[in-house]
Formats: sequence, structure tokens, C-alpha cells
Amino acid sequence: MTATSTRTEAEFVVRTITVGDVENLLALLPADGGFAWVTGSAGEQSGHVAWGEVARAQFVGAERFSRAQRWWSSWCENIRDSKPIAYASFAFASSEETSIVVVPQFVVKRADGVTTLTVVAAHDQVEDLLLTTARDLPLRVQASHGLNNMTWCEGSVPVEGWQASVDEAVARIGRGEIDKVVLARDIVAQSDEPVHIGAILQRLNDAFPECWTFSVDGLIGATPELLVRRQDDHVTSRVLAGTIRRSSNSDRDDQLAAALMGSDKDQEEHIYAVESVASALAKYCTDLKVPEQPFVLQLANVQHLATDVTGELANPVTALALAAALHPTAAVCGTPTERALAIIAELEGMDRGRYSGPVGWIDHQGNGEFGIALRCAQVEDDNFMRLRLFAGCGIVAGSSSEAEVAESQNKFAAMKDALS
Repeated sequence: MTATSTRTEAEFVVRTITVGDVENLLALLPADGGFAWVTGSAGEQSGHVAWGEVARAQFVGAERFSRAQRWWSSWCENIRDSKPIAYASFAFASSEETSIVVVPQFVVKRADGVTTLTVVAAHDQVEDLLLTTARDLPLRVQASHGLNNMTWCEGSVPVEGWQASVDEAVARIGRGEIDKVVLARDIVAQSDEPVHIGAILQRLNDAFPECWTFSVDGLIGATPELLVRRQDDHVTSRVLAGTIRRSSNSDRDDQLAAALMGSDKDQEEHIYAVESVASALAKYCTDLKVPEQPFVLQLANVQHLATDVTGELANPVTALALAAALHPTAAVCGTPTERALAIIAELEGMDRGRYSGPVGWIDHQGNGEFGIALRCAQVEDDNFMRLRLFAGCGIVAGSSSEAEVAESQNKFAAMKDALS
């Protein structure tokens, strides 16, 4: 673990005031993207954005979640008065890839049409920063930015090689070695000039208001999948698995949705994902509600089979601990989990980094929200000119490599459209 802070925790105080309503939170973000967790269209948004940094910690390995919780709990103990929130993003695998927790200095939150500003700073600075930032908040609103000219480059594995991996995974499923495995691929976007990350996040939110638009330390995206929300004793998880494209024709869309609901392959994939989430939550929750049938969640470019699983905590377990217990779900890994992880490491041909890991926020009371980092990109350089995009597909007995390539292209489209 590594941790950095400009001051000791005991020197920080937190102040929060109500400010004039900000209908588009993401318009406040700087070119580097800051931090974000926002859902809903402009005017109806909820969530928060942030910028600046007072503390950060980085973790690697299998203990990354527990070490992050310990660091965060310790940091909060020394803060006077009200408490801040932290943004977090975790690596998919317990490898040397870094997981990150950051405490921002400025947070603008919108809930039920009320906007608040929170500042974390030294005691002798916080009041001036609070008043100055509140006064200048309207000046932070970003004007629209033009699209960049992007060059699209092949990712870690050529398409033909990835198709071969899919075919091999299907063969192993046929031999009974595994029930399901998720294989991901990447592509690279190279810009001719620095990309304004804040503007990309706005475009993602415009296109996908039903999703959670996020930004944490260069990992940006709009995820439709809520790994876990913990609000006091109430726990929610939205499971997505099974995908089909959208059509520009509403009648055709309905036909595609019906085909998705009737697809044995997609229903099988979805059942594995729901069972993995329900099994993990059953260890911590009572009154677990798992609907018998999924519903179809329609996004701008694709439709998913979706199930909302809810429960009540039997004991005080933090959102971060729940995220650790749930990760990796069958929706991003496969089942059985350990066998799927081994096959991913063997066949995928790339390091996922923080793609498909938990991403979101936490507070000092153990509340928080974590999505799965999907429909996302990782900024690859300090000049903001190179981004790596990811997409993954669930492979089961009925999968074909051609269809999975098409599904991955549909999933890439969300970020590709926002970039170009």
C-alpha cells in the first residue's frame, strides 16, 4: 500500500453548505475529468462530482479491498465535524495492477433537486475556500467542446486471435470444464490533440442517462451495472447479463427484446450471473428478494437482461466489504469463479487493469455505491491523447465467435461515439 496526503488527517476539517441548483453536475468538471458518480439526465441528475485531492492511497493484491477499508476508516477517524466521501476504483484481478482510493477537496452533490458544496481543507483555509468556490461555481460550467479526430488502433489481441480464444472457451465448456467464462478485448483511441475528459463524460451522460457516469483517476465510463448500493441496512444489486443490439425502429426493438427474453443462451448466461450475486449477498443479508424473471433494460445502443436483487443487512457490513464479497460476479468473470479466472488469464491475452472491477464511492458510515467498470476507457497518457477502450462478452455453450465480436462492437460503441 502507498498513501499520500499534503497534511496529516488531523489538520483537515470538512464544511458543507447548500448552493444554487446545478442541473448538469458534469459540466463542472475540468479537462482532466476530476471525479464523478452521476445518473439521470441534465435537470434530473443525482449524484456528485469532485475535483482536487487531499489524500490518496493505492493498493495491490488480494487484500486490496480490506486494506482500502482499513485505510479509509483510519483516515476518517481523525477528521473533525462532518465527514468527506472518497472515490474508489479497484483492479479486476489480484495482480500488480493498482487499486485506488482518493479523497477529493471539492465535492458538489445533487439529490432531490438540492445542490450542496463540500470542502475539505485545513482549519484556517476551509471557510475562505468554501465561500470562494460557492461564489465561483457558475464560472466552472464548461461550454460545449468539439469532438476530436480519433485514430482507432488494434488492441492487445487482433480480432482473429480473440475469436480463436472464444472458440477455445466454447470447446472447454462443451467438455464440461466450465459453465461460463467472460472474455474481454480492448481497442486503442489515439487523438490528434488533448481530449477534454469532462466533455466526454457529459456526452456519455447525454446518451446514457439511465447509467452511472463515473470518473476515477483516469478511468471513465457509463456503467449500466450497479454491483452494490448500501444505504444504511438496505442493499441493492443490479445484475446484467445477456445482450442484444438496439434498432432505430420501435417495433423492431420490441422484436429484439422478445428474442432476448426467449434466448436460451442469454437466459443461461443471466441465470449464472444472478445466482452468483444472490449467493454472495445471502451471507450478509436477510429478506433477500430475487425476481424469478429478468426484465429488459434498454440503453441507447443495446438491450440487456436485468435483475434487481435486494436485501436487508443482518449485521453492519460496509459497501466496500459487500463489493469485495460480490467481486467478481459471473457477469464479468464466469462460473465456477476460480476456474473462470484461470481461463481468462490463459485465453484473454491482456491485462484488464481496473476494467470490470468495482468503481464508485464510500462514506464514513459504510454507505456507498459501486458499479462495475463497464462501457469505459482508461486514459493511457498524461497528455490525454491516448485512451484504451474495453468490452467483454459472456461465453456459454451456445456462443459463436462471430456473434461475440458483434456484441463487443456494440459495447464499444458507447465510448466510441462519445470520443468521436
